[in-house]
Amino acid sequence: MSEGASAPKSGRADAAPHHAGHRDRLRARFAEDGDKGMPDYELLELVLMRSIPRRDVKPLAKALIARFGSFAEVLGARPQRLMELPGVGEAVATDLKVVEAAARRFAKGAIRDRPMLDSWRNVLDYCRTAMAFADKEEFRVLFLDKRNCLISDEVQGSGTVDHTPVYPREVVKRALELSCTAIILVHNHPSGDPTPSTADIRMTQEIVNIAKPLGILLHDHIIVGRNGHASFRGLKLI
Repeated sequence: MSEGASAPKSGRADAAPHHAGHRDRLRARFAEDGDKGMPDYELLELVLMRSIPRRDVKPLAKALIARFGSFAEVLGARPQRLMELPGVGEAVATDLKVVEAAARRFAKGAIRDRPMLDSWRNVLDYCRTAMAFADKEEFRVLFLDKRNCLISDEVQGSGTVDHTPVYPREVVKRALELSCTAIILVHNHPSGDPTPSTADIRMTQEIVNIAKPLGILLHDHIIVGRNGHASFRGLKLI
């Protein structure tokens, strides 16, 4: 090699990958300010970095957001749908669902052992975290004791994108088994629009009619979706 010639800059085994600096900067921003001002794809990058340690994950994060719409909707997507995207294997899909489960458990912790009616904002946050971004309808019941604290949170049924079979007598039967004195019904609308349907209203009234003579109060029926929530009590439907 002639004097003054420089060594090749590419092909070195010890060269740092081009995305290493980006990862460090992203971690530093999060350490300093949390997720403040951080777009969904960057927060998703931070999650994916732990699953995929040796590859630039920004393109994958952006592709996931483009496919599903938001950080929350990526976490809410079924593993099979996540794995339709190139670069998302079973391990990555599982890690994303672990994050979703952690968020749901964190939100549930905010309402456990506290009177539901005194922490209604936390109840709504939990319902949205648990169900708003699922791609199939689910129907759950929050069973409460005489202090309006949570006894049990149970999914009573799941169905298709626009229907879940609900059996009012089974809901009330379970309430009696748990010796609860009040319930809150919750279900999601995967379409994103939380407006109650005629069938929702009819089913809710049937539960009221069966539960009330048995001393079980229906506090509310909440419908959650990506675009917000609807409260039957707030709408004066119960």
